[in-house]
Amino acid sequence: MSRILLGVSGGIAAYKALELIRLATGAGHSVRVIQTSASRRFVGEASFSALSGAPVLHSEFQHDPALGAFPGQPRPDHTPLSHLALVANAHAYLIAPATADTIAKLAAGMADNLLCSCALAAPCPLLVAPAMNNRMYQHPATLANLATLRRRGVHIIDPGVGRLASQGEQGVGRMAEPAQLLAACEQAIAASGSWEGLRVLVTAGGTREPIDSVRYIGNSSSGRMGLALAGAARRRGAEVTLVAANVALAEPEGTRRVDVSSAAELGSACAAEFPACDVLLMAAAVADFAPAEVAEGKLKKAGRQGLAIDLAPTADVLAGLSSMRRPGQTLVGFAAEHGPDAVAHARAKLTGKGLDAVVVNDISRADIGFDSEHNEVTILTRAPAGNGAEPIGERHIARAAKPVIAAAILDAVEGLRASG
Repeated sequence: MSRILLGVSGGIAAYKALELIRLATGAGHSVRVIQTSASRRFVGEASFSALSGAPVLHSEFQHDPALGAFPGQPRPDHTPLSHLALVANAHAYLIAPATADTIAKLAAGMADNLLCSCALAAPCPLLVAPAMNNRMYQHPATLANLATLRRRGVHIIDPGVGRLASQGEQGVGRMAEPAQLLAACEQAIAASGSWEGLRVLVTAGGTREPIDSVRYIGNSSSGRMGLALAGAARRRGAEVTLVAANVALAEPEGTRRVDVSSAAELGSACAAEFPACDVLLMAAAVADFAPAEVAEGKLKKAGRQGLAIDLAPTADVLAGLSSMRRPGQTLVGFAAEHGPDAVAHARAKLTGKGLDAVVVNDISRADIGFDSEHNEVTILTRAPAGNGAEPIGERHIARAAKPVIAAAILDAVEGLRASG
């Protein structure tokens, strides 16, 4: 889960920042908001707090109930300085809207409010989205200030051309649309490379095991969870290969896709890709059984009283990959279980197959899992190196959109890789 710090200065375009938060949290990011005093005249902090799920700050002297943490982060055991903790925890700091006054302060290195103090202290990418009247934007002072920020490595998200706030005014100065702002943040985060250099192999969808030339045994997996994982890893800067089993949806931009159909085909594709990967996310629903014999042509109904099909177990793809793992690889399995013993079965899978994590969901529920845009999971992780088989870490993620679940899973992978 990427963490975006949003600084809002005093302009009418502040209302667009609300939509940005909605888009960002829907994509699995967590957001904290800083407001200048002037911005609170346009949009109240209650709106930003409700959408972000976190307290909003407007002064360095204001107590932060979250102690600098973002949603989903553990709180520190001390009270940090807000302008240092917020940017230290953020993967990107976006100032939107950025008024002419705020841009001038940033260019001059001023720190007379929390928004500007955070900009000076930010170790993460800093993005600025200007929003103002066209005459103010095109003034030589504003253009010079923006040029100064660009030279310092600040990402300037250029404004658009069109209708401005004042009645009858047209021209350049419209703040970029929320979707553009989010895309810029994700691009900056990817470029900063929390997963830069990592090669991630993701499987998605459900295998189909042929009965004859037209029929098959399959499942209702849509591949949405695997696609969400691939997209989240790509946004963090990873090189992603997606092995897609009968997935009708488009793959995330920038991923390399390998299409397969059966469990055997998926196993062969994974065996070819696995040695080079650093992280395996085995989200595909792979058939446990397949017809022992595949009929030639199409089986006819005429003259038959019934049809018996002998099933044989398929090869355990994940166990096979685990047996050939090299040091430094992280393996994450997925367990679609049914009923109250789901977590217990997943624990057995974690240890029995030598995995680093297992993500389990209960497919007895109709509102999550297969062919749904939402999921609710428990992430089981192995003990840190040297601690033996126990204890197993366990984290429950409440029902949420699959991109949110994907971000939480990647956070767990980061924790595993950091602990060795």
